[in-house]
Amino acid sequence: MSIFPFHRDENLLPFGGTVNYFGKIFTTQDADHYFQILMKTIDWRNDEAFIFGKHIITARKVAWYADNTIPYTYSNITKTALPWSKELSELKLITERLTNSSFNSCLLNLYHNGSEGMAYHSDDEKSLARNGTIASLSFGAERKFLFKHKTNGHTVSMQLEHGSLLLMKDETQQNWMHRLPTTSKINSARINLTFRQMLI
Repeated sequence: MSIFPFHRDENLLPFGGTVNYFGKIFTTQDADHYFQILMKTIDWRNDEAFIFGKHIITARKVAWYADNTIPYTYSNITKTALPWSKELSELKLITERLTNSSFNSCLLNLYHNGSEGMAYHSDDEKSLARNGTIASLSFGAERKFLFKHKTNGHTVSMQLEHGSLLLMKDETQQNWMHRLPTTSKINSARINLTFRQMLI
């Protein structure tokens, strides 16, 4: 496992993909502002999945926003996008300018506390642009984030800070999985926004 300080121009992954951590891109005051707005205004719904024929409803909540009501299917559930809110449009523009990328959609996750997390997975659905860029904004509780190589099991660990930006691109989704582990040490909420490039 690798744990080290990061810079936006450094690639966190030793091979097979590109991940850049920009660190905090907002002041604490601005990050607090967006966290409160997103908590109140996003149309949060419990996430659903069909796994081995079983219908599962998670405590974690999600929301899907995109251009032109673009649908998104994962875990055998299809979500129809909601139109961008004012704050989401602002955050998308800020992210696009910093990453020199363009996005047409955003999946948001709300983790109420450390008991809620995400198992290892890759964002490699056929509806996503192959080797496309995914930009991840974090607000609220600081949480550990892990990458694991699909073949050799090499892992990279980092902390995602309040108001921070993480960029995943190139072959990252083909070769690596990522995870948000659960923890008993976190009692506050985290909101994550992943801006994506969906194929239309």
